[in-house]
Amino acid sequence: MSILLSNGTEIPIEMHKIRIVQKVRLSPARERLQAIEEAGYNTFLLRSRDIFLDMLTDSGTNAMTDFQQAAMMHADDAYAGSESFYRLKDAVSEVFGLEYILPVHQGRAAEHLLAKTFVKPGHVVPMNYHFTTTRAHFELCGGTVLELYTDEALNTQSTALFKGNIDLDRLREALEKHGAQNVSFVRMEATTNLLGGQPFSLANLKAIKAMIEPLGIFLVVDGSLISENAHFIRQRESGYENASIKDIIREIAAVADLVYLSGRKSCSVRGGMIATNRKDLYEAIRPWLPVYEGFFTYGGMSSREIEAMAVGMREMTEPDVASSAADAIKYFVNRCIEEGIPVVTPPGGLACHLDAMRFIPHIPQTQYPAGALGAAVYIASGIRGMERGSVSMDRDREGNDVPSDLELLRLAVPRRIFTMSHYEYAVDRLKWLYAHRDMVGGLEFFEEPPVLRFFAGRMQPLGGWGPALAKKFEEDFGPAC
Repeated sequence: MSILLSNGTEIPIEMHKIRIVQKVRLSPARERLQAIEEAGYNTFLLRSRDIFLDMLTDSGTNAMTDFQQAAMMHADDAYAGSESFYRLKDAVSEVFGLEYILPVHQGRAAEHLLAKTFVKPGHVVPMNYHFTTTRAHFELCGGTVLELYTDEALNTQSTALFKGNIDLDRLREALEKHGAQNVSFVRMEATTNLLGGQPFSLANLKAIKAMIEPLGIFLVVDGSLISENAHFIRQRESGYENASIKDIIREIAAVADLVYLSGRKSCSVRGGMIATNRKDLYEAIRPWLPVYEGFFTYGGMSSREIEAMAVGMREMTEPDVASSAADAIKYFVNRCIEEGIPVVTPPGGLACHLDAMRFIPHIPQTQYPAGALGAAVYIASGIRGMERGSVSMDRDREGNDVPSDLELLRLAVPRRIFTMSHYEYAVDRLKWLYAHRDMVGGLEFFEEPPVLRFFAGRMQPLGGWGPALAKKFEEDFGPAC
């Protein structure tokens, strides 16, 4: 939750106490330079020991609660028929109101099963926006992703409250053009990761369902950050001011025909699931679970993870939990705005996103500005972010680079990990880097995988700008910083 101080400043207040800590180290700039050079200027390839604040992702990095840890101690390790699974099944029924559940090891496993079952060559999959692994799975099965976002979605200086909505006119046109028989399903992501963690509204979700249901097309919701999306609906959508997070989650699930999620986010545990009330969808996917994941009652998860997910699923409906990351992100974003640092607005439910095309406008997309900014931020601060721009796009079938709609550096805010001093430190170092932004140059690949290149690709700085930036930092802050 957030509170107002007596001077009128709004700050996030942590509704928890810290009982276990993990040490981190802030290495000097020259060591950070060496580390990013060894990583090929790809923050994914940095070693954890070289990172001060790890803002790469909130996936699997949230702090678990004492109740989740305790639940892991009474897990049932049976290969088949585990009681842990049935406790998770009860939690899914209670929180989502869904009867049929298929556990998977994480969100991309659910995407793989959906693609394997429903996406056929020549099919299209309309959605509010793609996620990297989602697009890869669907395209590997011969499908085409249609991103039907609204006009405001790509405006990084917007005040629109639901930039994760689908443009209904564009959806109608797509259905008429391709025909219902060639649509695998419609997918909505809560919240839209690559647009800056932006939510969709329930009104938009219901309008989509009303449009596609008569055509026999089913609606899929990626609920990896469903509690954050519910939090924004409660804050921003008329008629839901007094609704509980749990009621909103159940309403989203009731509108959807199928919900899948990565438990690494809202549930704060490693794992995932597919859930539905439609037996036909469940039975279509179910035969593939033992082939690719594991038996029906564990599906690639350990029984300990299953127990922790059941607890985390219930906890994510608590207002103080659902808002914990969102409130911290709001503070982080607003502090950046105060210092003139270009960020995506309004604040979303995943991270503080730096707008690389406004931060370093002199670098063309062909030189990967978001990736360059990620490396520069690490050199200047020891903070690891994630590139969400053209590096995250794969080349087309002819081998041409595909420019991203946005060039963002994601500074993820996992739940209950960072403190106010961490955000203030981050803002201070970003402010310094923005003042010296002309020193940052572009990147080029020298090792490039054929798919999902942002995970393992290696790059080098054009013009060798990294050492000069590190040297300038040492001149300003001293060799120990």
